[in-house]
Amino acid sequence: MSPKKHPSANNTYETERLILRPMSREDKDFVFELYNRPKFIQHIGNRNVNSIEDAENYILNRFAPQIERLGFGNYILITKDGNEKVGAVGIFEREGLDIVDIGYSLLEEFEGKGYAFEAAQKVKSIGMDDFGLTKISAIISKDNISSQKLIEKLGLRFKKHVILPGETDELNYYETE
Repeated sequence: MSPKKHPSANNTYETERLILRPMSREDKDFVFELYNRPKFIQHIGNRNVNSIEDAENYILNRFAPQIERLGFGNYILITKDGNEKVGAVGIFEREGLDIVDIGYSLLEEFEGKGYAFEAAQKVKSIGMDDFGLTKISAIISKDNISSQKLIEKLGLRFKKHVILPGETDELNYYETE
C-alpha cells in the first residue's frame, strides 16, 4: 500500500504578480536551465542536473515525495501577465538542519523585480499559517549579499555559521525569531 498523498499536495497559490504551483515533471526543461545557470551553481551549488532526464528525476525523487508527504515543498514561479516561468521557491527538509528551510532562485533576467521576495513571503505564510510551522530557517552563501538582505527583510535573523553534511562551504544560517 503506497503512502497516502497529503491533501494539500496539489495546491496552487497566487501573489499579486505570480502563480506558485508545485514543481512537476512538466517543469524538467526549466529545472535543467535554472540549475545549470552560473549564479545558481555559485550560490546554491551544483546539483548534478546534467540532462533533461536528470532534471525530471530530481523533480520526481527530491521534490515530489516531500510535497506528497508534507503538503508543501518546491513551487515553480509563473508570472500572471506573461505566463513565464521565472524561478522557484520552496520550504525544504534538509539534512543537517533541524528546522525546514526556505529557498528560492530566479533566472537572472527576472532578478531585481521583487519576485523572489513576493514568492518567499507567500511561501513563508503558507508554511507558518497553513501548516503551523513555528520556525523556518534559511542557509545562504556568505557572498550572496542580496539574498541575505531578502531573508532579513522576510523577518529571519542571522544565528550562526553552518556546514551541511557532505559539504565544505560554511554558510550563514538564519532563523525566524
